[in-house]
Amino acid sequence: MLPPDDFDPPVGHAETLETGLRRIVAPNPSPMTYRGTNTYLLGETALAVIDPGPISDSHLTKILDAVGPEQHISHIIVTHTHLDHSPLARALSDATSAPVLAFGAADAGRSAVMQQLAAAGTVGGGEGIDSDFMPDILLEDGELITHADWQLEVIHTPGHIGNHISLGWGDACFTADHVMGWASSLVSPPDGDLTDFMASCTRLQARNWRVFFPGHGAPVDDPAARLNWLVSHRLSREASILELLENTPATASELAQTIYTTTPPALLGAAIRNVLAHLIDLKGRNQVTHDGPLHETAIFSLKHPS
Repeated sequence: MLPPDDFDPPVGHAETLETGLRRIVAPNPSPMTYRGTNTYLLGETALAVIDPGPISDSHLTKILDAVGPEQHISHIIVTHTHLDHSPLARALSDATSAPVLAFGAADAGRSAVMQQLAAAGTVGGGEGIDSDFMPDILLEDGELITHADWQLEVIHTPGHIGNHISLGWGDACFTADHVMGWASSLVSPPDGDLTDFMASCTRLQARNWRVFFPGHGAPVDDPAARLNWLVSHRLSREASILELLENTPATASELAQTIYTTTPPALLGAAIRNVLAHLIDLKGRNQVTHDGPLHETAIFSLKHPS
């Protein structure tokens, strides 16, 4: 899905999105981060900073400059431990004395299947992981974070990575990298888990959301439609994989190069990781098998009923 051309906010500017909410885009544009990471400032007096972003002296300065004379940063909340979201949290905490809150370290929230794959070390992964991250306060699914004029509900939404959380703010939700309007989310095992991703989509679909504020790109003004698109997109990819495997066994790379024919070369690696996530999910549902131990270049085939 092509990104919308009309989203090009000034980098480093604290832009008001609605009452009590501002966004500062970090200076880290790339094919995977679009215009850059969205750092959100929530509140009127005691501010929650959601996803401080990557290591950047200039971005740290912009966040601190956005704090008014009658304001202070009371909470620093990290949605997940990718290098474009979490590393600046510690420097911001040092500058403000605000605690860092998150679901856990880089390996928190992994399913048993992904824990086994991570321990085996055969399926790669680890792209852009902030492996040194450790929050001051661990958050739990369903927990309410409340201070002064705002309240956030912690919603554990693993899939993009095991420790990923979304944050409900009334009828709005900060969805980080789980739901974005400009692209679908990368799911790269063993950090990403497609089975969990689909379950997290279903969980978000159970609520009547007004708007999503994603980790990259513009607000999503029709959350239900976007979630429906994400689910159907994944199911379409799954159908393509199964159709190709009807004809011949293949690796994740071979399948991706056949399916993602219009994907720019810079994003083909991410496409291969997404296909591998689908194959692991299909294996868990007993629809495919593979030769020997599971690894990045394993050859997959359909599992026919015996």
